[in-house]
Amino acid sequence: MTKKTYLGFDFSTQQVKALAINDDLVVTHEASVQFDTDLPEFKTEGGVHIHNDKLTVTAPTLMWVKALDLLLEKIKDTFDFSTVVALSGTGQQHGSVYWKEGALKKLQSLNAQYSLHDELSTAFSVNDSPIWMDSSTSDICRNMEKSVGGPQKLADQTGSRAYERFTASQIAKLYQTKPDVYDNTERISLVSSFAASLFLGNYAAIDNSDGSGMNLLDIRKKDWSEECLATTATNLRDKLGKPVPSCSNLGCISSYFVEKYGFNPDCRIIAFTGDNPASLAGCRLGRGDVIISLGTSDTFMLWLDDPKPKTEGHVFVNPVDDNSYMGLLCYKNGSITREKIRNSAAQKSWSEFSEILKHTKPGNNGKIGIYFDVQEITPNAVGCFRFNDKDEQVASFTDEEEVRAVIEGQFLAKRYHAEGLGYSLGISSKVLATGGASKNPEILQVLADVFGAPVYTLDTSNSACLGCAYRAKHGYLNGAKSFSEVTSSAAPYKLAAAPNTAVTYDIARYGKLEAVVTSKAN
Repeated sequence: MTKKTYLGFDFSTQQVKALAINDDLVVTHEASVQFDTDLPEFKTEGGVHIHNDKLTVTAPTLMWVKALDLLLEKIKDTFDFSTVVALSGTGQQHGSVYWKEGALKKLQSLNAQYSLHDELSTAFSVNDSPIWMDSSTSDICRNMEKSVGGPQKLADQTGSRAYERFTASQIAKLYQTKPDVYDNTERISLVSSFAASLFLGNYAAIDNSDGSGMNLLDIRKKDWSEECLATTATNLRDKLGKPVPSCSNLGCISSYFVEKYGFNPDCRIIAFTGDNPASLAGCRLGRGDVIISLGTSDTFMLWLDDPKPKTEGHVFVNPVDDNSYMGLLCYKNGSITREKIRNSAAQKSWSEFSEILKHTKPGNNGKIGIYFDVQEITPNAVGCFRFNDKDEQVASFTDEEEVRAVIEGQFLAKRYHAEGLGYSLGISSKVLATGGASKNPEILQVLADVFGAPVYTLDTSNSACLGCAYRAKHGYLNGAKSFSEVTSSAAPYKLAAAPNTAVTYDIARYGKLEAVVTSKAN
């Protein structure tokens, strides 16, 4: 075969997407199916069902199966599936799928005369999969932390303290409230490994990176923690299967897809992973690099070699290098907080806001602002706090000081917590910026100065899907090249800001002030 293509799939909260690249990493095809509009019979809003208690949030498992049917039908007339030598994919993190006893036999003997949806209509013991938006398991989380010696001990093992949306607490909830359903469950998948199972025609292993978002995987041993398994449910190891590196070749595609869509029978299925790890791959994050998505909420991802898990933030096994790790931090106070200061201090004008940043001194003459308009995640605090150059709290700043303080404060927070997770700035480190505020060069200049590293911008539309197409090629080459070598010919980043070498920031000082804020807020 001379022509080779690689497919990436993204089973996200609101849609299923597919993206194809050729051997030169050029995107050749894209398609999607929207759950709400294309599958109205499932009656979802935003791809989910929010239950009466407002805490329980699920998605119909069969909706995801039917969406894949529709997606492949949509593209089969314009895309030659026989050229695909490998495919991989991603799923919304933390969601779980429960296969009924006997489902494996059905999965292994799919009849291409029928749709996947029809063939698997009775394959699941739980018809509504709990997803990342669920927050109904608080008591279970606290008990889990207590049983292993506290939240930090759990984070040391699994990369995170116990979170309601993480899979362990969702499995424990099923085990405790519906033991008969749990007993009738043959296999438990993440959304990612469930999707891989459809293509494989067999139960697909959970990969180490997505498995790190469960509160079950020992991130250093790369195996399930016996202590966490025992805390969650009985016989759980058998139901989860053995986790594998994210670049693993799981085997050849199911004959169902060969017969129905003309896939090459030698097409390889590379382990699927979670959406955040897949985005790291799509952005081609390297050692010492960070990704900052500046949106309604700010998301921060970083490459780690020596992780130091905390009770705030998350550490996952790295999806493109099984010997490394990735850190993830989320901040609720993102663009909405920036806009609030813009409205009060810059006449509701981004151009005025930018001019102020351009003409005020980096470091703000020692003044630091910490702005948590809504309850923040990292740290767990709320309120707006302003400090002068003597670390004394003050009631207000001038408009010019306020504008610089909000931007510097947000970026100081990210660097401080990144270093707390084990991030270390290297000479070749770079910051990759995306999201709405990444279009503002003055904001990016502050980012470059605070991190002491060049800032590049990325066009990251469909980054998770694209990352899985890249991962498909990486896995297909089976270790012949590193991930960075595989993606070296991808479109280059655009340099947006170089750091001012004369500017330095006191990261430790920011940490002390944040500790003051946290103590006051709590």
